[in-house]
Amino acid sequence: MRAALARLAPRLHRPDRYQVVQSLKAAAAAIIAWALTGWWLQAPMALMAPWAAVALVQGTVYRSLRTAVQIILMITAGTLLAAGAAAFTGDTMLAVIVALPLATLLGNLTPVGGQGLYAPTTALFVLAYGSYSWPAVGHRLLETLVGAAVGIAVNALVLPPVHAQHVRGLASALPRDSAHLLRDMADGMVDYDAPRAEQWHRGARDLLAALSELYVGRGWDSESFRLNPGRRLRRWTPAPSSDWDILWAQVANRLLALTLTLWETASEDRGLPRPLGRARDEIGRLLSAAAEACEAYESLMADGTDQEQRDRRDSALADARQALVAVKRHLHGQSPDAGAALGSLIADCHALLDDLTPDGGDAEAGAQHV
Repeated sequence: MRAALARLAPRLHRPDRYQVVQSLKAAAAAIIAWALTGWWLQAPMALMAPWAAVALVQGTVYRSLRTAVQIILMITAGTLLAAGAAAFTGDTMLAVIVALPLATLLGNLTPVGGQGLYAPTTALFVLAYGSYSWPAVGHRLLETLVGAAVGIAVNALVLPPVHAQHVRGLASALPRDSAHLLRDMADGMVDYDAPRAEQWHRGARDLLAALSELYVGRGWDSESFRLNPGRRLRRWTPAPSSDWDILWAQVANRLLALTLTLWETASEDRGLPRPLGRARDEIGRLLSAAAEACEAYESLMADGTDQEQRDRRDSALADARQALVAVKRHLHGQSPDAGAALGSLIADCHALLDDLTPDGGDAEAGAQHV
């Protein structure tokens, strides 16, 4: 049990504001739907309304409306299949045998995603409660419609979700995490070994994973403004442009290649030797300056007109290029294998600095579009 809890602990985190708000909205929608159907309408199976209401407090208003159509169709199909099977067989057990395979197959074949589960579960509820007369079927559908209306209304009218801030946080993490990785590499360049280089390579892969998460977040951000009645009422800050993603995708791929070369030079299974000590010193200075430039980019995302941060970035990149020139001098007099390893590192570093250097276009625009 302790081992299981230890594995679970890193995955637990403090809920953010969005999670708290959406959870409370879903609970409120369920309570309202239950009150309307179970207390006011005295429905015989009021469970359907809060069940639908909870399911329809989605991450966007548009998704709530789309999911409502899917859920209503699946619940209607499950209810009709259950009622029809019960009327045909006259026995609950036989009705389950007839209706459940059909409802499950329908839910899997219909292009409604995870909402297909509502067809067989609704059929089970209807047959288990024994409420499959045609007036009862009408009640089931009315309860579902009431719950759907309540869930959509609560999600659309009470702090309708907008995901721009989440995208901003993901975008800001890219230069920050790149800077952390570069600083760690700079600090360990003098005496790095295979385990540490492997850790750097995993860190570079994590940057690509964060970039994928940002792409998904942009989709949610775009969708959250569709059919959202609160988009003009709520204060929000736009996310950086897609040029920002291109810049950090290039940086992440450069770091992936650079860390792979370092890992191979430290591995005993490879024939590539590590660069000489003086060359590693200069590479460390280059990576430290590149980290400084990444930190300046993070600040520029918050304020693209901050001249102090632009000067900080440009100065850091100038220092990095001086270190690159110094590293290139060490290419002379190397053995073929050592020259190949150092040449690969120099090429990766050169490309990294080119990516980080603004050319008046993509990188600058990405920071200023905030």
